[in-house]
Amino acid sequence: MKGTFVTFEGGEGAGKSTLAKGVYERLRQEGRDVLFTREPGGTKFGEEVRGLILHRDGFTIGARAELFLFLASRAQHVEEVIRPALEAGKIVICDRFIDSTIAYQGIARELGVEYVSSLNMMATMGLSPDATFIVDIDPVVGLERTLKRSKGEKGDRIEDEGLQFHKMIRQAFLKLAEAAPNRITVLDGMLSEEKLVEMAIERLKGCLKK
Repeated sequence: MKGTFVTFEGGEGAGKSTLAKGVYERLRQEGRDVLFTREPGGTKFGEEVRGLILHRDGFTIGARAELFLFLASRAQHVEEVIRPALEAGKIVICDRFIDSTIAYQGIARELGVEYVSSLNMMATMGLSPDATFIVDIDPVVGLERTLKRSKGEKGDRIEDEGLQFHKMIRQAFLKLAEAAPNRITVLDGMLSEEKLVEMAIERLKGCLKK
């Protein structure tokens, strides 16, 4: 690939979306050819799947059904948006990717890391990020942030999981970082947005291909 693929991960309320957008804006200001996208979503189909997974009431979604919905969104996202952008030499900034699925469905939903990883490889046609940032935060603080952001309204399906679930997510992300130190950088979610953007940009200096 001519471009560079950068992903941002983290638990609920960690600040990963804010950081991803901040890095995107900084790179754009530097004159870089950069694309921002997100998961689930990124395509018209993916946004429909996002609404189905996170915001539809009146029915339940089992762990395997949830996994395959995420993977369907990702497969379309990679084929329609991410891979063409990388082939065109763009920097692609993506809010969540395969590490979230491994953490949430593979570990917290107990479907298995190897099982979920193999399905991710099929969905992405083997595409893996060049660099990943995990924004780490105490789940109690993160959930307080999401509650404040939603102004007390009901959260989405994932946010409304119990505290123990979100603690598992945090530990899952940290384990993934330990297993892939060359790709994954863990950042402290309690730092300011400005500091986090600076740290991410500094890390990317040796990663950007052009």
